[in-house]
Parts: sequence; C-alpha cells; structure tokens
Amino acid sequence: MEQFLTTPHASRARWVVALFAVVAAVAHIPVTGEHLREAPYMGWLFIVLTVGCLAIAGAALVRDSSAVYALAVLTCGLAVVGYAATRLTAFPMLADDVGNWLEPLGVVSVITETVVVVAAIVGLRHRARPTSRISTSWPSTVHGG
Repeated sequence: MEQFLTTPHASRARWVVALFAVVAAVAHIPVTGEHLREAPYMGWLFIVLTVGCLAIAGAALVRDSSAVYALAVLTCGLAVVGYAATRLTAFPMLADDVGNWLEPLGVVSVITETVVVVAAIVGLRHRARPTSRISTSWPSTVHGG
C-alpha cells in the first residue's frame, strides 16, 4: 500500500504518463503492419515502442518511481527524435517520409510522446524535492536544556 502514497504532483504525473503512453502505443498499431512489409526494421521498432509504452503505462500505475519516469523520458524522447530524423533524412526503405511532418498518426504520436516526456520530467522533479522541511536547529536535549 505504501507504494501508492505519493506526493500530489507525482501522482498527477503518473496518471498523465500512463494515459498518454497508452495513446502513443495505440497510435503505432495501425501502421506497424505496413512498416513490417515496407521497412521491416521500422516495423519491429514500432512493436518494441508499442510494448515499451504499454509497459511504462503499467509501471507508472503500479509504482511512482524515478526509474519509471526516467524510462518514460528516454523511450518517448527517443521516439520523438526518431520521428524528426525520418522527416529530415531518408532512411532505408522510408524515403517517402522525408518532409511528411503532418502524417496524422505521426502527429498524434509525437504529441502524446512529448506529453509523456514533459509529465515524466515533472514527476522526476517533484520526486527530487524533499517532502518535508528538515530542521536545521538542534533538539533542546542536545543543548542540555
């Protein structure tokens, strides 16, 4: 039960991470088959990303931890970078993606992955802050009176 006791900000971050990670995962499903046929390496990367996003969503709901937030930043951050890279540079078997910034599911993916990254950073920042103030004065018993 203790694992569910979190700071209010971190709790909100975990729900946002979970929700948007699921949406990001689902956005990749319709295009995975096409990519497996046309550019198999990208299709497999979509499968890994989909499974990873679903795992992050589940982990965020089960455990409000820095490790989950860091993994969310890494995974979804790399996905956004990958999307931009395929729009700027012709990847093998994906040359038609160059300049296609407004592909609808790509836009959904990038927006949801960016929200995951931002929410995870917020979660990390709130976890790094102390939850209570530590007294800098010595207890009266130490001073002898």
